[in-house]
Amino acid sequence: MYILQRKMRETMPQTPIFSSMLGSTCSGQVQPDMGERCGDPVYQDGNLISGSLEALIERLVPTLDYYPDRTYIFTFLLSSRVFIHPHELLAKVGQICIKQKQQLEMGTEAEKAKLKSFAAKIIQLLKEWTETFPYDFQDEKSMKELKEIAHRITHCNEENGTVKKIISQMTQNLLMTLSARSQYQEIREKFRQPVADKGTILKNKPQSTQKDILSVCCDPLILAQQLTHIELCRGDVTKTYNLEAYDNWFNCLSMLVATEICRVVKKKQRTRMVEFFIDVARECFNIGNFNSMMAIISGMNLSPVARLKKTWSKVKTAKFDVLEHHMDPSSNFCNYRTALQGAAQRSQTANSNREKIVIPVFNLFIKDIYFLHKIHTNRLPNGQINFKKFWDISRQIHDFMTWKQVECPFEKDKKIQSYLLTAPIYSEEALFIASFESEGPENHMEKDSWKTLRTTLLNRA
Repeated sequence: MYILQRKMRETMPQTPIFSSMLGSTCSGQVQPDMGERCGDPVYQDGNLISGSLEALIERLVPTLDYYPDRTYIFTFLLSSRVFIHPHELLAKVGQICIKQKQQLEMGTEAEKAKLKSFAAKIIQLLKEWTETFPYDFQDEKSMKELKEIAHRITHCNEENGTVKKIISQMTQNLLMTLSARSQYQEIREKFRQPVADKGTILKNKPQSTQKDILSVCCDPLILAQQLTHIELCRGDVTKTYNLEAYDNWFNCLSMLVATEICRVVKKKQRTRMVEFFIDVARECFNIGNFNSMMAIISGMNLSPVARLKKTWSKVKTAKFDVLEHHMDPSSNFCNYRTALQGAAQRSQTANSNREKIVIPVFNLFIKDIYFLHKIHTNRLPNGQINFKKFWDISRQIHDFMTWKQVECPFEKDKKIQSYLLTAPIYSEEALFIASFESEGPENHMEKDSWKTLRTTLLNRA
């Protein structure tokens, strides 16, 4: 599925797409004659469940008396790329729009007077499209189709200054979004590359005065809040890469946690570091930031950290056991899903942004969507598009987007965030080196690994 392969990199909307949770009542119902005119859309309990691509495209395009429900716009555009390229879809939408415009122009004077209203609806559809899925317009063909539709819809309506201003602003915003996205892509390619060459580790122990996370922030709650601030990505260019940013951040945070632990020389300080991150993970759980919580746990479960038995023997692990219970993978992460559901319910009835925070585990979020995609076919035996499948997928996306739009209630601490985002992280190879230096190999397998690593890195140095 194209959107999953791209990891749904499209920008999240600037305004909420859904006025309420997608459910059985979210059908985006149309007028009775619409089904007859479009051909073959099929409804069940008032909900659209299937239809031909042509019928679904017809349903996307506004008329004088109809504007598609925003839930339908989002769900259709989300799924359309599976069946048709964005520039081809734009061309078909443009053809339908022009045909309707020509019919109005040949109609009565009353119908001609409604041209402005019709044009405004078409531009509103294009505006929602460009805001919700700007990535659809990254190629020249799509941009050309967009400009063509906008030009032909507003042609001969020179006095309609309001619509033209909307078009101009829409185009400007789209170009700015695509530009920011391109810049961020360049930045992320250089961002937080693991420190691969750790030959110096073999020669020099880290200085006791070397900066670590505890020297920057020793309060688990504050660090959890700053992690949440980063997850929400408010006011950051990473908004243009949204979901992928979650994946990158999860991996970076896991490796950062492992690095912070493994590079500590003294066992007592290393024990304190482990217990600190356990407390941070617990605070993340209380906030509703499950992604950072899971990243921290994953970092502590990496082999270079997990093998530090002397360190773990001094750690009070009761709190860590509770955290691992919440993230127990058995029964398809049943415990986590229960906790997530509780956080989601709290978010729906919350009176403050603090209580609205829900940040799901990204990898599981993608897994759920992928599972929905794989177990259901895109088309039914009669050839129609299985739109019910895409309603289900859009429900999942909607939840994420709703949570994503929460304003972060925690004030940004530049010093802490700078450390979290720029502190060097070790590669897996370097983590093992640091781990073995802290606590020597305990069996033949570890001794062989340690010997191989030393030889490799010394030769490289």
